[in-house]
Amino acid sequence: MSVNNFGDIEKEFSDFEKSKVVILPVPYEATTTYGKGTKEGPKAIIDASRNMELYDEEIDSEPYKIGIHNLKEFREGFGNPQKMIKALADKAQGLFSLEKLVIALGGEHTITLGMVEGLRKRRKDFSILILDAHADLRNSYEGTKYSHACVTRRLIDNYQIIQVGIRSLCRKEADFIKKRNLKLFYAKDIIGKKDWMKEAISRLPDKIYLSIDLDFLDPSIMPAVGTPEPGGLGWYETLKFLRLLTKEKEILGVDVVELCPTPLDISSSFTAAKLIYKLIAYSATT
Repeated sequence: MSVNNFGDIEKEFSDFEKSKVVILPVPYEATTTYGKGTKEGPKAIIDASRNMELYDEEIDSEPYKIGIHNLKEFREGFGNPQKMIKALADKAQGLFSLEKLVIALGGEHTITLGMVEGLRKRRKDFSILILDAHADLRNSYEGTKYSHACVTRRLIDNYQIIQVGIRSLCRKEADFIKKRNLKLFYAKDIIGKKDWMKEAISRLPDKIYLSIDLDFLDPSIMPAVGTPEPGGLGWYETLKFLRLLTKEKEILGVDVVELCPTPLDISSSFTAAKLIYKLIAYSATT
């Protein structure tokens, strides 16, 4: 068995060359403002994943057999956010050139900037779907434009972006949304409803980059995040959306960020690992 591989998958199905999915742990944390510990997120997710059943009853298959390779932790440029973003972009560019599904594990949400830049160096024909509780549209926060609270603002001028699950923002962000006439799918407008899923997906082109901030989920099932917000989406509602998304669109890359693991809550790490595996399962069956 592989010692550090996602899912504790045997070598036959975790070989780098043969694997269709690569997991890139990026334990970067510099700007978290409430709960700390996102740097421990990637390891916690991988550790939890080794305890999952690898058979998926929903699609009646073993998705890991498409090959899932776990790369070593990426830690370059961590002393400076701009250096980290550039170094991660270079790393991501190389991975995206291999035509594999690249899934980065954060760390704080700032890693999205490096991953998206790496993909942009390979291709231009994609938009970004962000699942998040927070708008992340501040121009600057606590003295830096590269805070986790500014991620979407750094991307909005250069990419088509759809945000889903939003339920926390400041007045300046609200004014910016109105000024730019941005379309956000607020949690209050979509919880318990169905039509929003098709509408959100229809606004996206065929190829997308997907960023999942785990505080998108309701804290009743995902409490171990840096800034938990009540009123998030549930497990099966989220899975339904992701399955529909993978049927309609091609996902080029993914990041899953903002897990703050704690010894008192092992369920959040397991839920994050399971969510990633479900996304791989859906992608494998499209």
